[in-house]
Amino acid sequence: MESTVTSKASENPTASARPGYGRLLRTRGAWTFLLPGFAARQPFAMLTISIVLLVQHTTGSYGAAGAAAAVTGVSMALFAPYSGRLADRYGQRAVLIPGVLLHAVAGLTLTALALLDAPLWAVFAAAVPTGASVPQVGPMVRARWGVKLKDSPLMTTAAAFESVTDELTFVVGPLLATALCTAVDPAAGLVTEASLTLIGGLLFAAQKSTQPSVAGSGHARVEHASALRVPGVRVLIVTFLGIGTVFGGMQVSLAAFTESIGEPGLNGVLYGVFAAGNMLSGVVCGAVAWKAAPQRRLVIGYTALALTASGLWAAHSVLVLAGLGLLVGMCIAPALITGYTLVEGLVPAGARTEAFTWLTGAVALGQAAAVTVAGQLEDRFWSGAGFLVPMGGTVLALVTLLALRSRLVARGNGRTVARGVGHRVPVAVD
Repeated sequence: MESTVTSKASENPTASARPGYGRLLRTRGAWTFLLPGFAARQPFAMLTISIVLLVQHTTGSYGAAGAAAAVTGVSMALFAPYSGRLADRYGQRAVLIPGVLLHAVAGLTLTALALLDAPLWAVFAAAVPTGASVPQVGPMVRARWGVKLKDSPLMTTAAAFESVTDELTFVVGPLLATALCTAVDPAAGLVTEASLTLIGGLLFAAQKSTQPSVAGSGHARVEHASALRVPGVRVLIVTFLGIGTVFGGMQVSLAAFTESIGEPGLNGVLYGVFAAGNMLSGVVCGAVAWKAAPQRRLVIGYTALALTASGLWAAHSVLVLAGLGLLVGMCIAPALITGYTLVEGLVPAGARTEAFTWLTGAVALGQAAAVTVAGQLEDRFWSGAGFLVPMGGTVLALVTLLALRSRLVARGNGRTVARGVGHRVPVAVD
């Protein structure tokens, strides 16, 4: 009996181990997709700011620049789930290679049109395929972790690691794009974004051994079912939309606040504090061996997010806003990590990439909507009115989450299953 247990442990060394980043990164074959995956997803955070800086330079209008970036974001949010579904059906490599080629061509076309002072409608037209073809590398990496770890407790650690990686890209990407556009050339950011996407995407696609397998024809009906049919996924989409409103509302409102006090340079500092809170809590969240069910953790974490986001509009000093921003950031990562962890238990393996892209697209869509609404509030009302957007978005999402939280429990074989960390089956109590 002892030898059997030892044999199983050697086959899956993560199955019985305490979650931790060191053990996660020692997973066999992980680095073969992590390094190219990081390179391929880095440009994702460069795209929006690169478009804004280029179009503003060529048109002199922040309104036109923001509109072009919004078109790209909405296009990405609408098309990302279909990209994920195709990846589940035909394999990541089959979708990624033509996707990165199309994205590079579309991005360079948008750049050329802007530099040639083409009509704004032409720039918008090029922005559609540019956003639609953004490679969904983050969800693909998460799907590969699912294959590697299966039912291991390290799934939550992997979700945390990916959340921290995403946040790191959103810290480094905008800084790199801004430096290129201001110090080299206004078009340098978008050209670099297209080039990195192409090179990183092709390197990631070359890692065939770690991509999720594609089911045969005998499982076609099950594997090809949309992840959107899972009720829990629809609930998670709403919660991630609310998180997107925080990102979009913070970007616009922090810029407006620092401008109103005559210190525009503090915008990057305040947003950096917000991002640092997100990264810090993500690291901690992945290092903890959670015993509470992920559904409960999501409700608690999201309640904290809504409460802290609801106080942003009342902040009237840099220190108070920095403190609240730090708290808001610290509440975002646990919600994101738990949401992604729940997908592993709610969605069949053949539809998880699509499910992850629905969540990623929901954040992008919420961010695009929040940027637009917050900008209008800042223009029409008082400085800081845009902070009402994160409050409204998270509160509405929390109400939905509380009302439909039972749909986040996967049901099978007549019993309740809470997968992820601490696979506990309810026990009857006298």
